[in-house]
Amino acid sequence: MERREIEQLRDEVSCAVVLEQAGFEIDVRESTRRALKYRRGGEITIVTHGGRGWFDPLSDRKGDVFALIGRLQPGDFPARLKAVGALAGIPASEPVWSAPNQRRDRVGLLPRWSAKPLLWPSALAFRYLAETRAIPAAVLQRAIHQGLIRQGPCGSAWFVHEDDHGQLCGWEERGPQWRGFSYGGTKCLFRFGTRSPARLCVTEAAIDALSLAAIEGVRLDTLYASTAGGWSPATEEAVRQLAGRVDRLIAATDRNSQGEAYADMLRQIALRQDCGFQRLRPLRDDWNEDLKERG
Repeated sequence: MERREIEQLRDEVSCAVVLEQAGFEIDVRESTRRALKYRRGGEITIVTHGGRGWFDPLSDRKGDVFALIGRLQPGDFPARLKAVGALAGIPASEPVWSAPNQRRDRVGLLPRWSAKPLLWPSALAFRYLAETRAIPAAVLQRAIHQGLIRQGPCGSAWFVHEDDHGQLCGWEERGPQWRGFSYGGTKCLFRFGTRSPARLCVTEAAIDALSLAAIEGVRLDTLYASTAGGWSPATEEAVRQLAGRVDRLIAATDRNSQGEAYADMLRQIALRQDCGFQRLRPLRDDWNEDLKERG
């Protein structure tokens, strides 16, 4: 088969089709239009670039449709060509995207958020963040002063997500035995630091945003943000709006394949918004690991 025919197959056959034929099912709740999450038992694969790429968030494996076939059906390249060719012309299932009723959701979210007390130094969640996660008390106190963290159940901490107008969208939930996002909420951005920044550092978790702030000494020119490990349309719009107002957008995502995928999305936003871009990687897997390593 000529190279031109191989490239044509690569463009025509979606990675989503390969996964669906292999018994994977799309997780619409955890997917966005740009990143489709597929599950098969405990396996997870994210399809990106309009079906032309994929990555495994639990490892460093990623690639195109031929690499995906090779992962699911080990064999030589001619065998991969044959398997991909057999899927030519089969369309991928189109997920049904339903627009959330933001007004209804926010009415339900606000009483739940307001009913929880702000974090305080003797709270179980404060001790979890300060002792287990090694976040300095001064950084936590500054976040508390900004009204960003509340005490959730079972020693968990709730980190608020807001849109560009300061409206509550939901919250990240992190604790010793729990991690999640508020039911009925929408991932947007957790924002810690100045609201008129020259630098925007985007991380994948609120704890990482606070950890990076601690490592940098909470720079006064910086807004430290978290996407809660997701990439919703609301997140993309919030980052786009902020990128149009800062001098530099910094992709401070994790040192793994998922972090690189998010960094690539941020790089594209920086290009479109004509602002500076920097990829800032932790030495270990994430910024909290770096902070704990410093003792």
